[in-house]
Amino acid sequence: MLPLIVETYLNKHALQGWEIESSELNGISTVVVIPAIREYENIRALLNSFLENDSNYFGSTLILFVINNSTLSCELIKEDNRKSILFLNSIIEDKIIENDELINNVIKAGLKIGLVDASSEGKELPQKDAGVGLARKIGMDLALHVFNYNTPGKKILICLDADCIIEKNYLSAIVNDFNKRDLSCAVVNYMHKSEGDSEEIHAIICYEIFLRYYELGLLYACSPYAFPTIGSTIICGYEAYLKTEGMNKRKAAEDFYFLEKLAKNFSVERIKTTTVYPSARRSWRVPFGTGQRINRYLAGVQDEYLLYDPKCFYILKEWLKIFNDESRNSVEELLKTAGEIDEGLLAFLNEQKFESDWQKILKNSKTQAQIQHQKIVWFDGFRTLKLIHFLRDFNYPMINMFNALNQIITGLNIPLPEGLFSPGQFTQDGIPELEIQKKYLDIMRSYLQG
Repeated sequence: MLPLIVETYLNKHALQGWEIESSELNGISTVVVIPAIREYENIRALLNSFLENDSNYFGSTLILFVINNSTLSCELIKEDNRKSILFLNSIIEDKIIENDELINNVIKAGLKIGLVDASSEGKELPQKDAGVGLARKIGMDLALHVFNYNTPGKKILICLDADCIIEKNYLSAIVNDFNKRDLSCAVVNYMHKSEGDSEEIHAIICYEIFLRYYELGLLYACSPYAFPTIGSTIICGYEAYLKTEGMNKRKAAEDFYFLEKLAKNFSVERIKTTTVYPSARRSWRVPFGTGQRINRYLAGVQDEYLLYDPKCFYILKEWLKIFNDESRNSVEELLKTAGEIDEGLLAFLNEQKFESDWQKILKNSKTQAQIQHQKIVWFDGFRTLKLIHFLRDFNYPMINMFNALNQIITGLNIPLPEGLFSPGQFTQDGIPELEIQKKYLDIMRSYLQG
């Protein structure tokens, strides 16, 4: 029987029409949910990396693939998905196949595989909502049915993508960290593969610098939303999943909004002892994100070597300092101080109807603790991003990527190798050679993940 809180959630939020196919679901405490659309070859590569993990964790872990497409997906996608379903079913049904060593190895290792068929005729995702968010939600909701709630230890939901590779200690590090540190939710280290000198490598290094720069900026500003928002890094306990009413159905940015909901209720911690390696490929699967940024870089339609002016994060830092001060709740005082910090900040708060919203919050909050919580809720991750964009458009346009990096790295007192950032190492257009870019990225990775 399921705990009452799980049944209540499922009755209210779960979707009908899909189920888990698996040979053995006893003793599960960890479920890795993996949406997959046209990912046959990548599924095989990912399973190979799972096989390198500690087999002591295989018996309590379900690797759950959600093979999905919409009703209007092309035949090429559906055919690849059929191959994935056939492959996974061979493992589930213990069909040893002479010419497929991977199937045999997975079966012999005892790795528990689950399949949600959201691809075959009559089981497809509805066109209106078809996408990674819906696929993740289906898998995560169904995972709630298979946990053994009677055993001690955390019941953990792990988000992963089919085009990733994981480290050898991936399962052990996550399970041990969640249980020893009593975590509710976390993000795991990530790193895009950056070996080589192809245009795709140039593109992914540029994009990962962009991602990590924004995270560094929020960290400098002491924002509670200073964490990466990448789907394949998200982990949460089942209680946190229920508290936030589950994954959303967004076709893109489902990771951003899910983590934002978690951060409004829990501290999003970091698991720094293992790493997931997302793909650096082009992609059509989502309307924005890594794949589309790679597409845009390779198309050369705009200057990709630009970052938000660090002044935007300096302004955010000053705002959060006064906004989160328990002694500063007065609307008039907050707006007056915001104007003194920066006129763009004041204009943004007025545009966001801060005065009326905050008056309502103060009226409805009975304790200072409630007020402090509402500060995190009102000035959330999305509103933070909107402020940065507003300041960019108001008075602080994007600047050269490496000038911005030098400023934010200095602001965070990050130690730098002597002479690394000499302007003489930049090319005429202000962009350093690829090896220097990689060194920038390595320093950012080390600081954020060390």
